[in-house]
Amino acid sequence: MHRNALTSGTLFALAAGLMWGLVFVGPLLLPDYPAALQSFGRYVAFGLIALPLAWVDRARLREFRRADWREAARLGLIGNIVYYLFLASAIQSAGGPLPTMIIGTLPVVIAIVSNRRDARRDGRLPWSRLLPSLLLIAAGIACVNHVEWQRLRMDPGADAARYASGALMALVALACWTWYPIRNADWLRAHPDRSPRAWATAQGLATLPMALAGYLLWLAWAAWRTPAAGEAAFALPFGARPAYFIGLMVAIGLFASWLGTMCWNEASQRLPTTLVGQLIVFETLSALAYAFMLRGGLPSALTLTGIALLVVGVAWALRARPEPLAAEGHAG
Repeated sequence: MHRNALTSGTLFALAAGLMWGLVFVGPLLLPDYPAALQSFGRYVAFGLIALPLAWVDRARLREFRRADWREAARLGLIGNIVYYLFLASAIQSAGGPLPTMIIGTLPVVIAIVSNRRDARRDGRLPWSRLLPSLLLIAAGIACVNHVEWQRLRMDPGADAARYASGALMALVALACWTWYPIRNADWLRAHPDRSPRAWATAQGLATLPMALAGYLLWLAWAAWRTPAAGEAAFALPFGARPAYFIGLMVAIGLFASWLGTMCWNEASQRLPTTLVGQLIVFETLSALAYAFMLRGGLPSALTLTGIALLVVGVAWALRARPEPLAAEGHAG
């Protein structure tokens, strides 16, 4: 792996993380909007943004075959719609920090999965080199999670069952986003001649009909459903704050969905999956920074310690170099 690829890939992953952190903010800014509506709304916006971009990239999109479009649809369904449906639900049930910390284990989970799964393609990072960075990242996540859990315990209005359900939904989101970057990297590494930007646009186009159908089905269900006693009817089709909702969906669709995906695609083409998986930690750091900005408070000393451990863990991981398996094959 060349130094230029390492540097540019890391910068692209950082940019993706900064933009992906925005997705943790949306459910906090729209607590009165159902998670399903936010998920469908975000990806309708993503798909509509992709339409003019598709015209710009029409020549490159013509290179995609039917199998490529099927893969883009699978990635869009699981990595976009289903992932954000469960993530937004988790954030609305448990607040921002707990789901952020659960999703924050992605660098550890992806590194472990891809180090076993993709060793022949990317080379294998010896566990003796990988373990210190994983332990540092896990320790950093544990520190931040401990602070947030203590804060939740001090809240007299906390609902333990609600937080537990939020944690479970965050675990489903974690599974979706363990699958997505590994599967996405498979396609990008198998097609190094294809444009990461066009691939991001293709995912938006493939996601649009699914998201639009989901949005329309939700509206039909909401119109048919009788609100429970004491529950206000949802103002169809865009809620009580239509301009705010549409503006936020467009912003998240543009920056987090299309631009963030494009930057992540660029990183995935340049870096081994084991390393790029650990760089998802940038998303966790960004989400935490945005959460504290919304709270209007500074993180505690233990939280800052956890953040420092995360950064050191990533820096340590970038020092490691995958080793090819050719020697092992001859030896065997």
